[in-house]
Amino acid sequence: MIEFEHVNKQYSPDATALSDISLSVAKGELVFLAGPSGAGKSTLLKMIAAMERPTSGRVIVNGQDIGKIKPAGVPFLRRNLGLIFQQQRLLTDRSILANVMLPLLVTGASKAQAEQRARAALDKVGLLERALARPLALSGGEQQRVAIARAIVNRPQIILADEPTANLDRASADKVLDALKAFHSVGVTCLISTHDERVIESAARVIHLKLGHIVSGEDA
Repeated sequence: MIEFEHVNKQYSPDATALSDISLSVAKGELVFLAGPSGAGKSTLLKMIAAMERPTSGRVIVNGQDIGKIKPAGVPFLRRNLGLIFQQQRLLTDRSILANVMLPLLVTGASKAQAEQRARAALDKVGLLERALARPLALSGGEQQRVAIARAIVNRPQIILADEPTANLDRASADKVLDALKAFHSVGVTCLISTHDERVIESAARVIHLKLGHIVSGEDA
């Protein structure tokens, strides 16, 4: 489902984000990307979503070469992706239900259909009873679970989560991870980046990155 073939990403001659990355992720896998800040985890995830393009090498997602996708094709790629990035904030002037409905309304769903599916997504992350609350009335962990609901409301094939448990207490982090693992359990491919070693203790597959290189956990 996802292939990186000798991928390099350079922002300048002195700024290399990824170096000779080769890996593959099969449909339905749960993969953790581990490493300290600056390791290249976020850049790798952004390449899958065509938010970044490789300087050299190839990134293939669902058979599409990310480096060759034209701007008009990016929205179609992302319809199959659930994106949970730290810089994507909830809209504080509307309810969490309205936040989760938004991706569906943008793609042409009726208001009734969008509300039905948004309520189902909130139910899956355990927040249906807070549907009419505003984001600022929720804890950090609850806000992150709303972001997960918003990411999966389009029923994506792949979920990309960039440090979804950052700055959360242990109990909140566990709930966020449980929500992501629940989607994996029904066949959604999940890539989750983290620098929290406790998160990956029981993980089946972990790819460790350091300074843009894969240092362990990958045999592709």
